Amino acid sequence: MKTFDELGVSEQIRRAIEEMGFVQPMPVQEAVIPYLLGMRRDVIALAQTGTGKTAAFGIPLLQRIDLSSRTTQALVLSPTRELCLQIADDLRDFAKYMDGVHVEAVYGGAAIEPQMRSLKKGVQIIVATPGRLIDLKNRGFAHLEEVTNIVLDEADEMLNMGFSDSINEIFEALPDYHSTLMFSATMSREVERVAKKYLQDYETIVVGSRNEGAENVNHLYYMVQAKDKYLALKRIVDYNPKIFAIIFCRTKLETQEIADKLIRDGYNAEALHGDLSQQQRDLTMQKFRQHTVQLLVATDVAARGLDVDDLTHVINFGLPDDIENYTHRSGRTGRAGKKGTSISIVHLKEKHKIRNIEKEIGKKFVEQDIPSSEEICKKQLYKVMDQIVKTDIDDEEIAPFMQDINRYFEYIDKEEIIKKIVSMEFGKFLAYYADAPEIEKVEVGTKKGKGGNAWKTDGGEKWQTDRQKLQNKAEKGYKRLFINLGKRDGFFPGVLMQTLNRYVGGRQAVGHIDLLDTISYFEVPEKDARKVMLQLTGIRFKGRTVRCNDADEGMKKPVRNERPAKDEGWARRKPRKK
Repeated sequence: MKTFDELGVSEQIRRAIEEMGFVQPMPVQEAVIPYLLGMRRDVIALAQTGTGKTAAFGIPLLQRIDLSSRTTQALVLSPTRELCLQIADDLRDFAKYMDGVHVEAVYGGAAIEPQMRSLKKGVQIIVATPGRLIDLKNRGFAHLEEVTNIVLDEADEMLNMGFSDSINEIFEALPDYHSTLMFSATMSREVERVAKKYLQDYETIVVGSRNEGAENVNHLYYMVQAKDKYLALKRIVDYNPKIFAIIFCRTKLETQEIADKLIRDGYNAEALHGDLSQQQRDLTMQKFRQHTVQLLVATDVAARGLDVDDLTHVINFGLPDDIENYTHRSGRTGRAGKKGTSISIVHLKEKHKIRNIEKEIGKKFVEQDIPSSEEICKKQLYKVMDQIVKTDIDDEEIAPFMQDINRYFEYIDKEEIIKKIVSMEFGKFLAYYADAPEIEKVEVGTKKGKGGNAWKTDGGEKWQTDRQKLQNKAEKGYKRLFINLGKRDGFFPGVLMQTLNRYVGGRQAVGHIDLLDTISYFEVPEKDARKVMLQLTGIRFKGRTVRCNDADEGMKKPVRNERPAKDEGWARRKPRKK
């Protein structure tokens, strides 16, 4: 790998970028910088956002500026106001030790008069959104006749947003001797059309593979029923306590609804969509960049140009119809050599989109099981313990209070204090997941095989008659029982315990529990098995008559979600009086 010095970067710029933490050139920088500094050839660079693109084109632009002139010599076009501001700030940082460099960002959604005044004074580099640049050009403040270098950053995004006519108008105002650099995450037909029209004898530089997500991104998906998507989202977030993510939704309405639900449920979340004012969007993005907001729920359009460091996850609450949008979404994580994860929460009707994206990006999606309540609680507990251990102590600050603290806790042992501290931080998760419904994994298609396996996934009744799976041997000293209630009935471990306490009496011991969609299996001590079966059989649960018997008997046929016939002779009893 070459150094910045070997690439021909000037001493002033090297000094500035070294202070910014640039040690070695990133692949896109090593590939692009020599072309822009040496050969004045047009270039198309296919690279993901977050791969160091701004430095790749920004350093050569600055180095080729004639500092003795205040005329506009370089132009950078970007699709959004946010990206425009970010690029301008980066260029100013790169030029920290270059005297006489003037960079100005011009964009819509802000007052035009200050931008007009800045351009009137003269700037060597304009960073602009297409629409505002044309407005300033038509007013006589943006002069493009001496521009020798133009950069289209995120060209595919600009074209997708409908800036094609504006880009054509800008190119027509440029001199014939200019050089063009187009950066794009994907090589779409529209990008190819613009390249053929405006680029001369251009070089194509591919960093990574065409149309693929970032190399350091894992692509995962969770298959759930449509009604369970929000519950699945919460479990995924809870299972990743240190998550810092953008959650993408398909519509503005869905974006706001999901953000409102997360906020209501105690998550640190904000919405970002087109119905918000520019001031609201700016404030939200500022908080997210500063990591004071943990989850940003956004539409594709609103999040364009948002570049945030250390994003751990991208979550697709709804998969986009356009594969290029998925590429842009997933490319926002896994940057600067760090690992990232792109998660998609999908239902059966979206399964084909997964396969289409896999073919396009050349990467395999890995299906995951929704984390269980126990797995989530363990993760959250480890987080609390880690926070306690890593908490810094200012001995001088706390010293005046230690005598009172020691006196207060004098008669409480260490183990009890630890339990109380952990419970304060961890209690809400224990309370929520104690009786939280488990989200059923949706199997794809209908399969049949040896041993009586059968899955029905057409949205109707679902059961499984896999004898090898369900006819597990109970623990020693326990009996495995069957009950004709399942998760679809709202029958969960907490409900089972309440039912046993109510109808059987006392504190009934229970072993392993297997909850399915319409039936369940649980273990009780062998000495209690007959009593439990007698007391539960015939009771009513949410309008249904309950049957409880030996697991072997319960497996003779799939149990349907229907009321038993009157001639089955099941007892109709009131709860046992204690």
